[in-house]
Amino acid sequence: MTHASGKYADFEGLRKQAVALRREGLSRRQIRDRLKVHNNDILNRLLEGEPAPEWTKRPRAKDDLRDRARELRLQGMTYDRIQVELGCSKSSISLWVRDLPKPPRRTREDASAIARRGWEATLRQREVERRQTREAARRETARLGERELFVAGVALYWAEGTKSKPYRRQERVSFVNSDPNVISVFLAWLRLVGVTAERLRFHVHVHESADVAEAERFWADHTGAHASRFGKTSLKRHQPKTNRKNTGAEYRGCLVIHVLQSAELYRRIEGWWYGIVGAVLSPES
Repeated sequence: MTHASGKYADFEGLRKQAVALRREGLSRRQIRDRLKVHNNDILNRLLEGEPAPEWTKRPRAKDDLRDRARELRLQGMTYDRIQVELGCSKSSISLWVRDLPKPPRRTREDASAIARRGWEATLRQREVERRQTREAARRETARLGERELFVAGVALYWAEGTKSKPYRRQERVSFVNSDPNVISVFLAWLRLVGVTAERLRFHVHVHESADVAEAERFWADHTGAHASRFGKTSLKRHQPKTNRKNTGAEYRGCLVIHVLQSAELYRRIEGWWYGIVGAVLSPES
């Protein structure tokens, strides 16, 4: 092999020194500074075949997982079974164990069962990630000022509340929803804009096949309103041929909220909403 001339002419002698220093536990930078070798190509050739000392290796978060994956692969486990055991992705497992021998082929039933367990492990991991994302997002809006609640309430009403139409002029505030949380937000918004409890009237709309009495109790407890503020419950006719999904103990129908003497409030809501729209569409916004 031809080596560089000049200061690196005694290449073999320089290599012996570099190898000795490497075996003493010195890093590349320390060897470079000690031998005054500032040419990376020459330094690479001087240290060729000599492993780096352990203290210079940067630890990686997945080293333990990688080692465990290799152990399981040597025990004859497939990617799917390793995924079930460790909860990591099959793409990572593939990179970690691709140099190891493949396990013997499984029967179709075994393969299906293992794949199913692998998919279940993936779903569990996705659920963990989903909850983490949702919780992080919840904390972002956990502190709500009056301005935020005001804008949210206007948008909520315009999405879910009744609106006056050119062919049916009806200026009154009426809101319906089946989600108790949505109802709570809307009631808080009504209090914010000055609507007192005495001006509120409630009606329950529920399928006749449901537990009507329980639905009425639920909405009364949820709103904290006196029974005298609830009108007669409206029952929706049950259609046996309809494949309804909103059934079971959690189904309590919808709650309708009417605001008495609300024509003025409706006009203000309409104005607030179009003010929001105008702000969004304005070039200066």
